[in-house]
Amino acid sequence: MVLGVSGGIAAYKACELLRRLTESGHDVTVVPTAAALEFVGAPTWAGLSGKPVSTSVWDDVHQVPHVRIGQSADLVVVAPATADLLAKAAHGLADDLLTNTLLTARCPVVFAPAMHTEMWEHPATQANVDTLRSRGALVIEPAEGRLTGKDTGKGRLPEPAEIYDVCVDVLASGATGRGLDLAGRHVVVSAGGTREYLDPVRFLGNRSSGLQGYALARTAQARGAEVTLVAANVALPDPAGVKVVRVETTAELHSEMVAAAAGADAVVMAAAPADFRPTGVSAAKIKKADDGSSPSIELVQNADILHELAHHRSRPDSVVVGFAAETGDDSGSVRELAAAKLARKGCDLLVVNDVSGGAVFGSPDNEAVILASDGTATDVPRGSKTAVAHAIWDQVVRRFGA
Repeated sequence: MVLGVSGGIAAYKACELLRRLTESGHDVTVVPTAAALEFVGAPTWAGLSGKPVSTSVWDDVHQVPHVRIGQSADLVVVAPATADLLAKAAHGLADDLLTNTLLTARCPVVFAPAMHTEMWEHPATQANVDTLRSRGALVIEPAEGRLTGKDTGKGRLPEPAEIYDVCVDVLASGATGRGLDLAGRHVVVSAGGTREYLDPVRFLGNRSSGLQGYALARTAQARGAEVTLVAANVALPDPAGVKVVRVETTAELHSEMVAAAAGADAVVMAAAPADFRPTGVSAAKIKKADDGSSPSIELVQNADILHELAHHRSRPDSVVVGFAAETGDDSGSVRELAAAKLARKGCDLLVVNDVSGGAVFGSPDNEAVILASDGTATDVPRGSKTAVAHAIWDQVVRRFGA
C-alpha cells in the first residue's frame, strides 16, 4: 500500500492513519510531497512505516522508484489531498515522486481531500474532482468542522479511523471484483432508532444502535456512491465522505427521508422508526402519583415511512430496500412474517433479521436473509455488518443492471 501525503496542516492526522494500516498488517510505503515534510518530518514517516522516505525521483534511481512504487501497489491513498495535489493528479503532472506514483499506479486510488471551504468549492477544484472520479478514482467528500485557525466549514480531513475503514472496504471490493460499481449513483440510507417523547426527559424508543446503517453508508461510499445518511439518535463517528443528517423523532425521520429520497437511485431504510407516538407531550416532567397510580398514555400510529417510499417513488427505476426485525409468533415463522411484510410494504428487497433474544442489536456481527419482490431469497451467513452491507449492495447493483 502507498500512503501519499501532500502539504496541508492535516498531514499530522496521516500519522494515525499510517499506524492503523501498519498495525493491521499492511506493508505501507509513505510518499510525501516536499511541502508535506514542512508539517511532518521524514523521520516520523520512516519510524512509523519502517521504511525510508523520499520525495524525489532522483533518490535510488537504479531502482526506478517513480515507476516501481506505483506498479507494485495494491492501493494508493492520498491523505490529506490538497487542492494543488488534486489539480496535478487531474492534469497528469508529474514533478515529484508522489505524482509520478499516481500516474503509474494501476490499482484503486483513494483521495481524502483537506482544504479550506472556499478552495474545495471553487469550480476549478470541483472540475478536477469530477475528472478524477470519471477516471475511476475514489475522491472522498471532506468532512465539516473546524479548519485551520478560527474557520469552520466543509474541507476538514475525515477522521483517520474512517479513512482506514474506506481503504479496507476498497481493498475488499477490489478483491471481489466489485470495484466502484456504485459510482455515479446517489443512495440514501437511514440508521438508528427514533425517539417519541413523553415529557422533557422520557421517551419511547428501541434498541437499534445504527451499526448496520452506518456500515451500509460506509460501504456504499467505498464503492463510489454519493451517500446521504439520515441518522436517528446514533452515537457513532460520521463515516468518511458521507453527508449525515441527524434526526430524533419518527416525524423528523419521515420528513428527511422523503426529501433525501427524491431523485435517489436507491433508498435503504435500515433505521428502526417507532410505530407509535403519544398523542400529546407533557411540557413538564410527569410526576409519580402519591397514591401509587400510573399515568395513562394514549398512543397514535406513526406514518409508515417504508411503505410511502416504496409506493410514491420520484423515480420509478429506483431500488427501495427495507429491514424487518422479526421474532416469529403463533401467526407464523420469521420468514413467513417477513414475506408478508415485503408484500405489504411494496419494497424491492427486504433484509430480514431474527432478533429473538435481543440478537443483532449493538452486535458487530449479523446474519440475514434478503427477500426480493420476485420471490427469490438470499441467505447471508453470520459475519461482520460490513460483510452484510456488501451483500445488500450486491443485490441492489443487480437490480440496477436489470
